Order: sequence, then structure tokens, then C-alpha cells
Amino acid sequence: MINSNVTLDYLNKLNQGNMGEHLGIEATEIGSDYICARMPVDHRTKQPFGLLHGGASVVLAETLGSFAASLSVDLEKYQCVGLEINANHIRSVRDGYVYGKATALHVGRQTQVWEIRITNESGQLVCVSRITIAVLEKKQ
Repeated sequence: MINSNVTLDYLNKLNQGNMGEHLGIEATEIGSDYICARMPVDHRTKQPFGLLHGGASVVLAETLGSFAASLSVDLEKYQCVGLEINANHIRSVRDGYVYGKATALHVGRQTQVWEIRITNESGQLVCVSRITIAVLEKKQ
């Protein structure tokens, strides 16, 4: 389902010059039906009390879900835009990295739903998020 010609280098170049780069998000793995990335827990991603900011987790989730959805369509004909995202924050993180994995729950012609599970370095669940994507036909 995910375009097999896509490379990690390509995904990481898409992150340059935008929020993904600012937060240090780095794509780490691409599978046939999933995408993984990591994000540092540092001064860019912490809230004032020293914990991973929930909004940073949502940025990681939206980045992964949007990448995955876009790589599941013909980008010359379609564009993918987020309709809704939610997140449940399960565990706090103070340092190191968090790791996200986006997997498809539904890939339809007009909508897609992706689940993103974010874990800490020990593999413990930190956040679970779900994003709904609209697949729109590009205007010619």
C-alpha cells in the first residue's frame, strides 16, 4: 500500500525547512503498510515542567500519518489533508527519544484513518493517536 520506491532520505528531505526539522523528527523505517520516525525529547519538545509536550507528540503523530497517507496515493492525481487528529497521553518522558509508528486502520478512496503509537526508549506506550485524512483530487 505504501509506495515502495520511497526512501528514508526522501522523507527526511520533506521535513527540511518546516516544523518536522525544527522539532528534530527523523524518519527511521518504511514498511509496506507502516512508517516509523523518532523525535528527541529536548528543549524544543518539552513543556515548561521538563516533560515531553503533548503538542510535540501530536506533531510527530500528524507528521507520520500525513506522510503515510500521502505515500499511499498517486500524488500526481491526489493530495492528502488532515481532517481530525486526537491523542491520548499515557506516560511522561523527560529525555532521550520517543518513537512513532503509523499503521493504517482504513485506506479508502476518499478517506484514510491511521493510528500512531508513540513509545519511549524502553518500548513503553507514551501516546496513542489517530488521524483522519481526506484524499482530494487535484485540480488540473
